[in-house]
Amino acid sequence: MKLYYSPGACSQAPHIALIEAGLPFDLAKVDLATKRLDTGEDYTAINAKGAVPAIALDDGGILTENAVVLQYIADHAPDAHLMPPFGTIARYRLLEWLNFIATELHKGFGPLFHPAGSDADKVAARDSLAAKFDYVAGELGDGPFLTGSQFTIADAYLFVVLGWARIFHLDLARWPALAAFRARLLERPSVRAALHAEGFAPR
Repeated sequence: MKLYYSPGACSQAPHIALIEAGLPFDLAKVDLATKRLDTGEDYTAINAKGAVPAIALDDGGILTENAVVLQYIADHAPDAHLMPPFGTIARYRLLEWLNFIATELHKGFGPLFHPAGSDADKVAARDSLAAKFDYVAGELGDGPFLTGSQFTIADAYLFVVLGWARIFHLDLARWPALAAFRARLLERPSVRAALHAEGFAPR
């Protein structure tokens, strides 16, 4: 398996999940500005969407979309317990979180990532994200994780999104539960290994 990633992007979540899962994988770094790999290869020839993550499967296929890639990893390492078993309500609760993070939190950062976005749009985006962080913090409480005592793929995804908050002046000190959650995850070997591999010092 090969993970196509960009440092600090949402592809960091499947990077963490792959390490947690103990699955063998290779990394291929993508420059999202040029859509090129380190080798100079055109990434859009591999993934026409031009976005990360994508994983190259052992049969030669390419799988995209972060929430789907995360589920694929979890389902191929059931002993890692990154996702509850098929058919259980616990699995659907986890999918509920995964979809919320993808559509409400991740997507909510869009105007902040857009360099041409207006100041008004960015203020509105921060306000909207703050309200959603209020919700997540209330549901998370003392944790330790989103769905209870077991670390899952949703926690990996939330960790990455919370890392973006600091970049865009959303101080997690306003949400002690979220700040504590992120601090806990920074102590996980998988998280530290992924950050190191992507060129970041854990903080």
